[in-house]
Parts: sequence; C-alpha cells; structure tokens
Amino acid sequence: MIFKISILIIFFAVMIGVGIWCRRQSTNVNGFVLGGRNVGPWLTAFAYGTSYFSAVIFIGYSGQFGWKYGLASTWIGLGNAFIGSLLAWVILGRRTRLMTQYLDSATMPEFFGKRFGSNTLKVIASAIVFVFMIPYTASLYNGLSRLFEMAFGIDYVWCVIAMAVLTGIYVLVGGYMATAVNDFIQGIIMLFGIIAVVAAVLSENGGFTAAVNELSKIPAETAPNLSGAFTAFLGPQPLMLLGVVLLTSLGTWGLPQMVGKFYAIKSEDSIHKGTVISTAFAIIVAGGCYFLGGFGRLYKDVIDYAPNGTPIYDSIVPAMVDKMPDILIGIVVILVLSASMSTLSSLVLTSGSTLTLDVIVPASKKEMSEKKKMNIIRILIVFFIVISSVIAIVQAKSSVTFIAQLMGISWGALAGAFLAPFLYSLYWKRTTKAAAYISFFCGVAIMCADMACNFTGRVFINSFFTSPINAGVLAMVAGLVLVPIVSLITPKLEKKKVDDIFSCYNRTVTVRVTTALGEDSSEIAAD
Repeated sequence: MIFKISILIIFFAVMIGVGIWCRRQSTNVNGFVLGGRNVGPWLTAFAYGTSYFSAVIFIGYSGQFGWKYGLASTWIGLGNAFIGSLLAWVILGRRTRLMTQYLDSATMPEFFGKRFGSNTLKVIASAIVFVFMIPYTASLYNGLSRLFEMAFGIDYVWCVIAMAVLTGIYVLVGGYMATAVNDFIQGIIMLFGIIAVVAAVLSENGGFTAAVNELSKIPAETAPNLSGAFTAFLGPQPLMLLGVVLLTSLGTWGLPQMVGKFYAIKSEDSIHKGTVISTAFAIIVAGGCYFLGGFGRLYKDVIDYAPNGTPIYDSIVPAMVDKMPDILIGIVVILVLSASMSTLSSLVLTSGSTLTLDVIVPASKKEMSEKKKMNIIRILIVFFIVISSVIAIVQAKSSVTFIAQLMGISWGALAGAFLAPFLYSLYWKRTTKAAAYISFFCGVAIMCADMACNFTGRVFINSFFTSPINAGVLAMVAGLVLVPIVSLITPKLEKKKVDDIFSCYNRTVTVRVTTALGEDSSEIAAD
C-alpha cells in the first residue's frame, strides 16, 4: 500500500509541477488556449492520442467490446489508429492549421461562425458543445471506481474529487501547454503500462497460445454455430463491430477537443512527424487495450454480474489485474489515471474556452481585456469540472444507471453535428451555411431520439439502432450525405469572401528538394 500511494504522490506532484512551470506561456488567451500556435510534433501527437484514449476505453470499452467480440475487438484499436489518427492527420491536419490561422479562430464554433459568416451558427455550435461535453466529461470517471476500490480500498467519491482537483490545478495554472506537456508524460506511462499489463495477463493464462486456445473453447450466445467465435477473424458479430470501429474512429474528426490539436501545431515538419507518432501511439495503446479486453471471458468466473445475469463490463479489466503483483497494480492505476486526466483536461479546456470566446465575449457590450477573458475561461473550467464530478458521483451512488451510457450519446451527437460541415468546409467552397445548420440539427436530433427511445423502451428505427454507437454512425453518415445535397440547393456564400478564405492554401513557400523535387530536377541531375 505504501508503494502504491508513493507512486500516486509522485505522479500528482509531477503534474502540478508541470502546470506551474508552464504558467509563463499562458499570459494571454492565445497562449492559454492554443499554446501560442507553436506546439511541436511530439507534444501535439501525444496530446491528440491521450485526449483520444481515456479510462472509458481502457476500463469500459475494452471490457465491453472484448466480451462481445473477443480478439476481433482489436480491429477497433487498429481502426482508431489508421482512421482516427493517421487519416485524420493527413486529411485534416494541414488544412485545419492553415484555415483556422487565417480566420483567427481558436475554437470549432468560432471556426464555423467565421467560415460561414454567421454569429448564430457559432452560438448554436457552442450550445451543442456545452450540452454534450458535460456528460462526456462525467463518463471519464466511470472506469476509476472499481479500480481504486480494488487497489486502495478508497471510496469512489474521494477518487473523483482528487482527480478533479489535481486536473483543475494544472489546467488553470498552465493552460494548453501544461496540458500538452502532461499529456506527453501521461502518454509515456500509457505506452509502457499497456504493454506491461498485456504481457502479465498472457503470462497469467499460460502464454499467448494457451490463452487463445482456452478462449476458442467458449461458445458465443450470439453465434452458437460459429466454432471459436471469440478467436475468429471478425468475431461473432461483424456488423456490430463495424459500427463501433466507425464511431470511435471516424467520429474523432468531428470532436472539438481532437480537431483543436491541429490549431496549435507549429509547422509542416511537425505535421509529418506528428502523423507518424500519433499513429504509432494509437496502434500500441488502443490496439493493446482492445486486444487485452478480448481475453475478458477467461475471467468470467470472477467478474461481477447484474441481477439479470448481464456482465458488469467495468468489472472485467479490474478482475484481470486483481491478482497481479503490487508494482503492476500501481502501474495500472497510474495508467488509468493518466488516460482519464489527459482527456479530462482537454475536454474542460475546450468547453471553457468555447463558451467564453464564442458566447460570453461576443455578448459583452464592452471590450474585454485578455486578463478578464482568461479569468472567465478559468471560472468555466472550474464549473465544468465540478458539474461533471457531481454527475459522476450521483451516477455511482444512486440507481441512476443511464448516465454511464451517455458517452456514446455525447460522442455521436458531437461527431454527427460537426464532422460533415467541418470536413466539407475545409475542402469545398460550395459548402453553405444552411447545410451546416441541417447537419447540426440532424446529428443532435438522431442522438436525442435514440436516447429517448432507450429510456422509454421503444425501438429507434429498428433494433440495430438501439445501440447509441450505431445511432452515432447513422448521425455521421446522415451529415456526410446531407451537407453536399443541401449545399447544392441553397444560396451560395459570397464568392469573394470564400475565395479570400481559400487563398490561405495558395501561398507560395520554398522547400528543400528532399520535400519536393521541383520542375528543374532533371537539370540538377544533369549538372
């Protein structure tokens, strides 16, 4: 116990120390929210990855989807790596950095407002972020309860309070740079932690071959005629698995806290390096988490079950590490804390800055100083941390169980509303304001309808869309289809204004021949 507590104290001390060290770079709004748009590839890539993968994935999703799909759940992690990381950097990274800098936008709602010339659009986007980011934030605490009670015997309430206070301190003091530096440290812990835990679980079950052999003997309720369903290439439910891959991978393209990382990146070289680093990070962390969860059924005799016989998915991973040596349990605790605190810091910074810069400052009749803007952002960060903590504690201490499902609802609503208009507006001049409105409405409406049907016991469209994950995929696809259709039949934006915006892509820069050969490369070779 002394060893585990010592690790926690050192971890928290480092996080707060980084916040204090970074405070000199957070003297104005640009520095506090975006790190002065001067963040290098390693910090940006790790900030992207650690914001992506939280305790929800390590404890909740890996246990839930590993139980349902077996080793095929590893495809989710690989989808996160190649769609959610690699393609996101390649398709969004450079253009997001250039256009947001040209528009001088620090948040996604502000980008929409300036890109389409609509203050109303900006306010609506801010409202969507405000409403759906809080339950998303609250869900981060869900994975900590059983783990801390298992490792320390500490009541969940105190775990939530400690995590909230410590995260708040370093974000309030150091802003984006403190978050980025701490994300890098936490990312290193996550990399080594997941490798150690996977190795320990396989060793505990006689090695990889023996563990896979045992898993192959377990029949699947959803595919009784499929032999070795949980070791099959696509698992017992390939279509459901595809839905999870799409929401958790493509969905990141529309999440404000993820896309915001591209606003702050330093240079072209940083984008190239960040793409490789972020993808490698996701392969190890996300792939490792879901691969680990795939062996969850080997622990079916020691996990917890609900009264109706359904497994309590949050109990699976803690059961897997329960008998490990103290040093490994300590590593797992720090791993989950790192995953949670990195995502929490990103979410509250995004929420606080969005509400301040996109709603409060424009509504103010007087010009606000940089200091006043930063004070308002800090107050709202505290508000988001407090309200999400209260929701998490209420959910844990009462019979209100639906809050645990709101992660999928929040993710689906945010991605469904923002993904299509953001992506098209970076590439297509014809994208219209009306199309953005339609995407916002459809994304939120689909997820709210799915949530209402789940609460009332009704079927949304059909049984396939009962899952918030599949409904979230529907919301994203609807936006991707509707935005171009609506854009073609609604009034265009002013041509000169759009051309001016897209001119940010047309600047001429000089690069080395190692980057681009150029038209005279043959002459150089001849010389």
